[in-house]
Amino acid sequence: MKLLNFYAGDALHLGLWRQEGVLDLTAASHGALTHTDDLLRTGPALPDALEPFLRTEAPLLPEEELCLAPCVLRPGKIIGVGLNYIRYMEQQKLPRPDFPHLFPKFGESVRGSGQAVALPRNSTQVDFEGELAVVMGKTARLVPSKTALDYVAGYCCANDVSARDLQNMTTSWLPGKCCDGFTPIGPYLVTRDEVPDPNALRVRAGVNGEILQDFCTDDMIQPVAELVAGISRFFTLNPGDILLTGTSVGHIMLQPEPERKWLAPGDVVTVEIDALGRLTTPFIPEPPSP
Repeated sequence: MKLLNFYAGDALHLGLWRQEGVLDLTAASHGALTHTDDLLRTGPALPDALEPFLRTEAPLLPEEELCLAPCVLRPGKIIGVGLNYIRYMEQQKLPRPDFPHLFPKFGESVRGSGQAVALPRNSTQVDFEGELAVVMGKTARLVPSKTALDYVAGYCCANDVSARDLQNMTTSWLPGKCCDGFTPIGPYLVTRDEVPDPNALRVRAGVNGEILQDFCTDDMIQPVAELVAGISRFFTLNPGDILLTGTSVGHIMLQPEPERKWLAPGDVVTVEIDALGRLTTPFIPEPPSP
């Protein structure tokens, strides 16, 4: 199933993508379901939770007319993963780590597909990173890798937006990763049953229609199951938590300096992943402080 959150006026609604249109599950459930966060509390078997509402007479809505919200509205934790692709490490002539670099991102940074992200006024080096995101569906602590995917609710496209100049100001990557709006996700939360192997997905990302990244998730140093299991050794993962699984080569930072063009107002970044849809993010100037 492909689930999405969208705005109906000022209200949030939960939708189910179908080929012929989006089923308004909030209308079908008479307001019992309002967004994906409601479902994530029920555990990873999201299709079972929705079964009572799938045969209703609720209207089908044209997807292109919907204003989308993030496919997870209020993640408790967003865990970024860096240095997790073989091709990237080889290109940069870096040794493979025993476990990838981890960094937090803030829940306030999530944005939905089509929602604009403001470029920070104090940064001139904003970059994009197309990534597979993992959405947790069940509490996980010290889980083995062989069952780790059982704790996953689903997957979505993500853009790990990064201000490289801010990122390099400290020994932590945090300052350049946690700016407002720097975690666009969506358009859909695709349930785990529709993705038999999260490490067999093609990722394409680029700016203004030019594809700059084109890689497969089979190139991860630590596959998704190993990431979930490994991270659960450090702290508890809860339903709705998001893991960004890392990116490969092709983003702006890796381009030769004379050709490098950092993101600017008016640019549009797209991230498209097999079976997960296409995430679109327009960039605008940061408005003046109030």
